[in-house]
Amino acid sequence: MVAVPRHVACVMDGNGRWAEQRSLPRTAGHEAAEAAVMDVIEAARAAGVGWLSLYAFSTENWRRPAGEIDTLMRLVRRAIRKHAPALHARGIRCRFLGMTDPRIPAPLVADIADLMTLTRDNRRMTLTVAFDHGGRRDIVQAARSLIRSATPADEVTEASFAAHLPYPDTPDVDLVIRTSGEQRISNFMLWQVAYAEWVFPQVLWPDFRAAHFSACLDVYMRRRRRFGDVRPATMTGKSLP
Repeated sequence: MVAVPRHVACVMDGNGRWAEQRSLPRTAGHEAAEAAVMDVIEAARAAGVGWLSLYAFSTENWRRPAGEIDTLMRLVRRAIRKHAPALHARGIRCRFLGMTDPRIPAPLVADIADLMTLTRDNRRMTLTVAFDHGGRRDIVQAARSLIRSATPADEVTEASFAAHLPYPDTPDVDLVIRTSGEQRISNFMLWQVAYAEWVFPQVLWPDFRAAHFSACLDVYMRRRRRFGDVRPATMTGKSLP
């Protein structure tokens, strides 16, 4: 059995379907998702998870209806203002991964900057919100940064490349939880999830709570992580439990 994962990432999927099942507008699902977010943050902190990443808005999500995007931006700003004091009091450092598109409202950008400044010295847990995030874009930007640094091609290594990614101190993801039963990467932290374990609970994100999160941790901790290696028992012909 492996230890509690150091870094857990969540693809928060199913808000729209949750609303549709209740004959509500899709935006109602985004609003209901706030309780799940706060429950999971506290569950991760209590379990001893050091790094938690949440996929809130992708570069592809800009294709959604303008009204839905506007509502989501307002909800994010409201949640930041509401929960910033509690996050800081719990020793949680908050980061936002992405945030490059000029369409993000200036007041939201300011509130996010204030939250990151308020919590930057906290070390109990690091919460990274992937907002206007795309894994491919991060890799392209890292490649551009590496080229600008004039690093000789023969000296480029995985470690030196990773040093040019956003927040290079972020450890690789150990566990990815994608709710709603969908099984896609969706351009999420592509470099960091290379050797992650994946769990796909059927529950939709607005209904996801601490008990579901703990169950996913339990699944992870019962797995055997090999990272491409072969355990000695397999080479002697013995079966693994």
